[in-house]
Amino acid sequence: MWKTVPMSRDGARPGDFMLQSVNCPREKLGREFPRVSFRGHLCTLPKLMEITSSSCSSHGNHKENSPFLNSSEAGKGGDYYDRNLALFEEELDIRPKVSSLLGKLVNYTNLTQGVKEHEEAESTDGSKKKVSKSPSMGTLMGVYLPCMQNIFGVILFLRLTWMVGMAGVLQSFLIVLLCCCCTMLTTISMSAIATNGVVPAGGSYFMISRSLGPEFGGAVGLCFYLGTTFAGAMYILGAIEILLTYIVPQAAIFYPSGAHDASSAMLNNMRVYGTVFLILMAVVVFVGVKYVNKFASLFLACVVISILSIYAGAIKSIFDPPEFPICMLGNRTLIRDQFDVCAKTIVKDNITVASKLWENFCHNTNLTTENCDEYFLLNNVSEIAGIPGAASGILKDNLWSNYLEKGEILEKEHHPSVDAAGQKNNLHLYVLSDISTSFMVLVGIFFPSVTGIMAGSNRSGDLKDAQKSIPVGTILAIVTTSLVYFSCVLLFGACIEGVVLRDKYGDAVNKNLVVGTLSWPSPWVIVIGSFFSTCGAGLQSLTGAPRLLQAIAKDNIIPFLWVFGHGKANGEPTWALLLTALIAELGILIASLDMVAPILSMFFLMCYLFVNLACAVQTLLRTPNWRPRFKYYHWALSFLGMSICLALMFISSWYYALVAMLIAGMIYKYIEYQGAEKEWGDGIRGLSLSAARYALLRLEEGPPHTKNWRPQLLVLLKLDEDLHVKYPRLLTFASQLKAGKGLTIIGSVIQGNFLETYGEAQAAEQTIKNMMDIEKVKGFCQVVVANKVREGIAHLIQSCGLGGMKHNTVVLGWPYGWRQSEDPRSWKTFIGTVRCTTAAHLALLVPKNVSFYPSNHERYNEGNIDVWWIVHDGGMLMLLPFLLKQHKVWRKCKMRIFTVAQMDDNSIQMKKDLATFLYQLRIEAEVEVVEMHNSDISAYTYERTLMMEQRSQMLRQMRLTKTEREREAQLVKDRHSIARLESLYSDEEDEGDPVPENIQMTWTKEKCDAEKRNRGSAVGSFRDLISIKPNQSNVRRMHTAVKLNEVIVNRSHDARLVLLNMPGPPKNTDGDENYMEFLEVLTEGLERVLLVRGGGREVITIYS
Repeated sequence: MWKTVPMSRDGARPGDFMLQSVNCPREKLGREFPRVSFRGHLCTLPKLMEITSSSCSSHGNHKENSPFLNSSEAGKGGDYYDRNLALFEEELDIRPKVSSLLGKLVNYTNLTQGVKEHEEAESTDGSKKKVSKSPSMGTLMGVYLPCMQNIFGVILFLRLTWMVGMAGVLQSFLIVLLCCCCTMLTTISMSAIATNGVVPAGGSYFMISRSLGPEFGGAVGLCFYLGTTFAGAMYILGAIEILLTYIVPQAAIFYPSGAHDASSAMLNNMRVYGTVFLILMAVVVFVGVKYVNKFASLFLACVVISILSIYAGAIKSIFDPPEFPICMLGNRTLIRDQFDVCAKTIVKDNITVASKLWENFCHNTNLTTENCDEYFLLNNVSEIAGIPGAASGILKDNLWSNYLEKGEILEKEHHPSVDAAGQKNNLHLYVLSDISTSFMVLVGIFFPSVTGIMAGSNRSGDLKDAQKSIPVGTILAIVTTSLVYFSCVLLFGACIEGVVLRDKYGDAVNKNLVVGTLSWPSPWVIVIGSFFSTCGAGLQSLTGAPRLLQAIAKDNIIPFLWVFGHGKANGEPTWALLLTALIAELGILIASLDMVAPILSMFFLMCYLFVNLACAVQTLLRTPNWRPRFKYYHWALSFLGMSICLALMFISSWYYALVAMLIAGMIYKYIEYQGAEKEWGDGIRGLSLSAARYALLRLEEGPPHTKNWRPQLLVLLKLDEDLHVKYPRLLTFASQLKAGKGLTIIGSVIQGNFLETYGEAQAAEQTIKNMMDIEKVKGFCQVVVANKVREGIAHLIQSCGLGGMKHNTVVLGWPYGWRQSEDPRSWKTFIGTVRCTTAAHLALLVPKNVSFYPSNHERYNEGNIDVWWIVHDGGMLMLLPFLLKQHKVWRKCKMRIFTVAQMDDNSIQMKKDLATFLYQLRIEAEVEVVEMHNSDISAYTYERTLMMEQRSQMLRQMRLTKTEREREAQLVKDRHSIARLESLYSDEEDEGDPVPENIQMTWTKEKCDAEKRNRGSAVGSFRDLISIKPNQSNVRRMHTAVKLNEVIVNRSHDARLVLLNMPGPPKNTDGDENYMEFLEVLTEGLERVLLVRGGGREVITIYS
């Protein structure tokens, strides 16, 4: 059995109860349920449980847009009951206790997307789930070492010596300084952003997108993704270059067919081996990311050992330089593997014979000079030390630049030589420059060796204290790597001969890696170390890039990338890996490290530029949420970093920079066009607000000049009972008139109480916004809830807009069917709105027969827009057709302007003056002056006026008798109120206010007699309709309306659109219904009419 027991706990309200079970057999529980009263409903226990559970579940995910609490929450007060929080117990589901909030925040875990989950999924069985560990990495392991590993790369080992040889020590210092300053300033900006709250996995993409918005975030995120992908291609090409040039040259598939085909054969080898390596690496990444992460420390060890061997070799060279002799012919450098002895002749068995070198230059072995190269004959062969050592003073020779053009021979300055023209077919015996070099080219090639600073921020999910570790670890890594680069530049310039430095592939030192010749104990330390480190860096790039693409795809800001957000069950981005491999293949097909490096430089520089921009914008805007823990930043540093990034982009390759910017711009516009519905609290939104505020304050300084005046529209829309737009063509007309320029506000009024109809207003606003999208109206929407429609419209007219961005023109729909309706509210609201706009000095546009107006898809290839300029009210009639003709619908229509001349006007002079006026206004239009003679008032006019007044009087009497009949019924019930009697003919009745039903009153005999007399007089007034005489003022007005209508219909019956001055409403409100009749007569017989009423100021000028 069940029974209800009143609740006796503190905080329980009257009517609260709980159910208690009374001894009842278990089997009965399933069949019999008591009926209990709950919230005014009689229901069984299962129904009660259903009600309460649905209440709980619905409030579990309570949203912010439901600010008012339902009384139904009383039933669940026990869940959140706290003796000291009784005042707040009804709101604890949407405003939790501080203790529970802090508990949730402390337990927040932030794991790296993809990698960690993948490792856990692989290392655990399906049945067992490992409890995720909290982030535990410190600064050293989590940030410093990963950054070091990503920054040190292939360029250090393969190109830094060549850069020092070409640019000289001083310019090399400048290149390194520029690049390191760029990354240091970017790191400062990145540290500020990274310490301004929790940065989830996604690193730089997350920081930029949440700081600068989805458009910039998507554009820069994809740039960073492409940069990382091309970095993978560059590392693979570096590994292949080391393999085929220094480790196993015999593994080449393609061999040069002639002496000059060596470069093309090498490129083809790079393409084949690069593709094979890429496939292998992609398979490794696909099969097991955890192995890549485990071997990362091994790859880093290779880098560190290689760098230490360079320092050891440099120190050893002071007292014992390694022996790498270089063979020189005159001052020209010879390729060492083409001969064995560096001499023209050798002595064999006491006989002087031709050496291999003589055979190469003279093509004989008998020491005859007939076919010998002239330069070979005139110059001596000599040997110089390739590594003179740090104590040799070679540094002063290597201080200055020595840039070469493609195909130029490497020469040693100040070395004795005789200038002579050599044979072209012997060029393959010399060491040649393979590309043209300059300061700008070297910047583009070197910059990738300082990238990788984002490695720490990408691992923010694994760090114990990311806000402390990211700035410290990254800045330390940059300082360390910068010192290594500066010291290496100095050591290379001080220890290695200039021609060897300029020898990119080590041809002069018997195909040895140039940096390897300096290292100790063996060149192989550097060769093997650099090979494994480049392979590791390539694997890291192929691991990181797909995850970055997956993060962008999952944010759903670029719709066509959604497929790359999916992957294997454990979160591994399979499709993203496939796309990354395909893009990396494009880089490998380029097959040149020197060509790929500038490409990824562009993408990384673009990314760093926007990191600096994000920090500068947030700092200057002083947004409330901008509170970084890292305090050593400044907007000026961010702008300096941004400027250096931009300068480096154009210094290294202006055309690559333009392409990168074009790609970023296209992605930005695509995301903007697709409408990224993301609100991330980004800085660009804040920047827009600041700019808008500044502009609004400027606009507030005074009204716009006549030259700048354009209609800023407030379109008043009517909604039906289902909250659908009744006349959508009003929006079409607004879009054609505005063509996306200026301000458009779409306003509507919902009748009712705001507290009760808030949700309805929200739904109406969404409906209007959808219709605005369909009709391509760019503007704002505002829905007002008011007790009376007329009051709501008055509120909109008064309060819409902000500061200088306020509407100056109201677009109002015509009240169709006002004659047939017994309810006068529609036309009374219309006339009230006309009066409001006049009082507010606003212009008014009333499109009549708006359903016949053209849609945005129609085109008028011919026809006229006719303007009937009867009175001057600021020039609106001239301006509106001109604005309409800017739209493609009306563009081919011709404009005709008619004006009315009275008997005492000179119509010929009027036409000339009007034509001159239009010429000065720069408006092309035909001009016609229509003469209207002072004719007598016709019988038709008199009859029309009489019908109008009789109808008006009859409707008034009908409304009166209807009211009386209703009142009589109420009298019988004795439930009429005094308030109803007092407001019998007031505006309150017109608005349809509800009648209070519960007010009792007592009737006296005097009141009954008075009512009878009123009723008798009302009935008698119907007889007066027969003897009514029309008001002379009304007859005059009707005469004007009829005559004008005749003239307009006669001239403009086939016009596409007729614009006409709208006469003002009468000052006396008794004539409101007659005013509607005048407007009907004036526009009768015209298909599309736009009634225009100016706002009392000039809107068009003849001056420039």
